[in-house]
Amino acid sequence: MAAAPLGAPRVLLRRLREVMAQPESAQTRLDRIVVLIAANMVAEVCSIYVGRRDGSLELFATEGLNPSAVHSTHLRPGEGLVGLIAEQAEPLNLTEAQDHPAFAYRPETGEEIYHSFLGVPILKSGHTLGVLTVQNQTQRHYSEEEIEALQTTAMVLAELISARDIQTGNDRAAVPSREGPQRHTGVVLSDGITLGHVVLHQPRIAVSNLIAEDVFGEHERLDKAVDELRQTIDDMLARGDIERVGEHRDVLEAYRMFAHDQGWVRRLKEAVDTGLTAEAAVERVQNDTRARMLRQTDPFWRERLNDLDDLANRLLRHLAGRAATAADDLIPEDSVLLARTMGAAELLDYDPNRLRALVLEEGGYTSHVAIVARALGIAAVGQAENILEWAETGDDIVVDAEAGEVHLRPSQEVISAYADKVRFRATRQAQYAKLRDKKSRTKDGLKIELHINAGLLVDLPHLAESGADGIGLFRTELQFMISSTFPRIEQQIKTYRAILKMAAGKPVVFRSLDIGGDKLLPYLRHSHEENPAIGWRAIRMALDRPGLLRMQVRALLRAAPGKDLRLMLPMISEVAEYKAARTLIEREKTHLIRHGHKVPKNILVGAMIEVPSLLWQLDELMPVVDFVSVGSNDLLQFLFAADRANLRVAERFDALSPAALRPLRLIAEKADAYGVPLTLCGEMAGRPLEAMALIGLGFRSISMAPAFIGPIKAMVRSLDAGTLRQCLDAVLEKGEPDARRVLQDFARKSGVEI
Repeated sequence: MAAAPLGAPRVLLRRLREVMAQPESAQTRLDRIVVLIAANMVAEVCSIYVGRRDGSLELFATEGLNPSAVHSTHLRPGEGLVGLIAEQAEPLNLTEAQDHPAFAYRPETGEEIYHSFLGVPILKSGHTLGVLTVQNQTQRHYSEEEIEALQTTAMVLAELISARDIQTGNDRAAVPSREGPQRHTGVVLSDGITLGHVVLHQPRIAVSNLIAEDVFGEHERLDKAVDELRQTIDDMLARGDIERVGEHRDVLEAYRMFAHDQGWVRRLKEAVDTGLTAEAAVERVQNDTRARMLRQTDPFWRERLNDLDDLANRLLRHLAGRAATAADDLIPEDSVLLARTMGAAELLDYDPNRLRALVLEEGGYTSHVAIVARALGIAAVGQAENILEWAETGDDIVVDAEAGEVHLRPSQEVISAYADKVRFRATRQAQYAKLRDKKSRTKDGLKIELHINAGLLVDLPHLAESGADGIGLFRTELQFMISSTFPRIEQQIKTYRAILKMAAGKPVVFRSLDIGGDKLLPYLRHSHEENPAIGWRAIRMALDRPGLLRMQVRALLRAAPGKDLRLMLPMISEVAEYKAARTLIEREKTHLIRHGHKVPKNILVGAMIEVPSLLWQLDELMPVVDFVSVGSNDLLQFLFAADRANLRVAERFDALSPAALRPLRLIAEKADAYGVPLTLCGEMAGRPLEAMALIGLGFRSISMAPAFIGPIKAMVRSLDAGTLRQCLDAVLEKGEPDARRVLQDFARKSGVEI
C-alpha cells in the first residue's frame, strides 16, 4: 500500500477547514472527517474515539468498521490499543496490531481482518480528549509524514471536541475545562478579603486560526516572533527592577534557556511545515510537550512545564502583536491580578484604584512584590499552586487573605458567605477607624506608641488614615530596587523631602540601605553567596563601600534642614560597626556645613538589633546609641537558625516561646536601664497576641504594617499591662513550653481584644 504523499497533510487540512465551516452538527462533521482522513491516508479504516467523564472511550465515528459499533463500543481506561494511547498520550504505530499485548478484540467492530494500525491521542492542554486511528488490511509501517498528518488532524479534532457540543445521551464528552468552582490554598502575603474578577498578568491568546494559507509566510512570522521573544527576555533581565537573584530572575533565566533551545524551535518549524499557522504550531508543540511532562513524577519536570507554558504564551502574544502585560490595558475596577511570579515594579505599573488583590503561584511573605502589595493595601496570597492552569480572564474570584484561600468561580453560596464576611470586616474596620484619634493607652495608663512600617511614597497616606504616631521603619532600599539605575543624589533628596513633608511633623525613622542578601541592586555588581541572609549585606556592605552610605547620608541630611533626622543602621553585629558608621555620618555633616548647606537640627542615629551577637554587647551598645529598634523577623530567624522564607522550617519555632521572649525581655530591660528609646519593627508587632506579649516584656513602642494599627490599638486599650507583666514573668521563670496557650487564656479571661 503506498504511503500518503508529503503534501497530503496540507490538502487534508484544507478539506477539514471546509468541513468545519459547514453549519452541521458535530456528529455529522465527525462522520465526514473520518471519510476524508481515510481517503487522504489511503487507509481502509479511520475511527474517532472520544473520552467520557467516567474515563472510558467511546467510538464516535468510523469509516470502515461496522457502523452499528458507533456509540455502542466502549473501552475502559487503559483497555486495548486505544486505551493505551489515551493513557500514555503518545502515538502507536504497528504493522501487526493483533500481536501487541494490549490488543483487545471487540467482535462488534469487525476489525479482526485489519492488521496495520496507527493511533494518535487527541490532546487539549496536554489532556487526552480522545484517540484517532487508521487501519489497513495489509501489514505496513506508517511513515513519519503520515504520523505527523494524523497528529495535526487530531489537533483540529480537539477544537471540535472541546467546543462541548459532542454528547452521547445525557453524557457530555470528558473535556478538561476552566469551568466550575475551584478552591486553592496558599500563604498570606497581604491581609484582606476581596470579591472580584480575574485579570491575568500575562493574558492568554486563544488560537482560532489553525490552518495556514501561506506556509512560507507563517515561517517568516514565526522567525520574527521568536527573535522578538528572545530580545524581550534579554531586555527584562537587563532591567533595573529585576533582582539579580530570587524567584523572578530564576524564571526569566529559565525562559531564556528554553527560548534559545534549538530543538524547541525546530519542532515549531516542523509543525508549520504540516500546514499549521504559526500560532497553531506553538499550541501543537506545547500540547505534545505538556502531555509528556504531565505524566512525569519528578517535580523538576513539572516545574519546567510551567516555564514552557509561560514561554509558549509569551510567544503567542508576540505572534498576535500583544507582547505587553495586562498593565497596558484598562483593567476592571474590581480586578484580581493572577501571575506565576512578578517583580515589585511590575505591580506598581497597575492602577491601584482598580486593583483589589494579587494571587501568585510563587512568592513568600518577605518577597519584594509582597512588600509592595502591603504598601498598596491590597489583599495578596502567594504559593497558590497551578491556579493559572484553571483561571480565565473575567472569572469570578474570592481572595481570602486572612485564611490564605482563593475561590475561583465560587458558587453563589460561597459568594454570599464572603459578602457577609466582607461586610463584617468593613464594620470592624469602621470600628477601628473610630479609634484613629483615640489615645493608645492601656487600662492602667501606659502610653504605647504605634508606628507604621513604610518603604514607598504610596505608603505615606496610611500614616494619617491609621492614626499612627509616626513611621517606625522606612525601608529606603525599596526606592532603589524599583529604579532601573542608581538614583542620583538630587533624586534622593527630593524623595526624602517628600516623605518628611507628608509625615506632617510626625517622626520618621529612615533605615539606611539594607541591600545585599536577597535584595540586590541590579546596577551594582555582586558575587554569588551560599547564605546571602547572613552574608555581605546592609551595614557590612555600606562600610566596605562607604561611597554608597555617604551619598545616602548626604541626601538625608540635605533633605531635613532644621528638622530632626532619625537614621537607623541595619545588621549591626559589632558595636565597632555602629561607631564607624556614626563617624562617617559626622564627617558628612561637617562637609555639608563647610560648603554652606543647612543640616538637621538634631541627628539621631540608632542601631537595629537583629543579629544575636549584639545580645552580649548591650552594655557597650546602649551608651553610644540614640535609640535602638529590634528587627524581630531577622533576630528570630537567626536565633532559631530557621529561614522564614522556607515553609518547611519557618513554622518550626514559635515567636511566643520562652526562647524567643527571654532575649526580647533582656533588650527591653537594658534599654530601660540606660534610658534609650526602644521600638520593635517586625511581624510580631502586627499580631495582637504577640504585640500584647511585647508590652508585657516592657516594649512601649512598636511598628507594623498600617492595616494592623486598628486591631493593635483595640488590644492596647483593653489591656492591663501590669497584670500581664506578672503573668508573663511567671511564664518565663517556669520556662512554660506552651506560652502561647497561657497568653491566650490570659487574654480571654481578662477581656483583651485579640
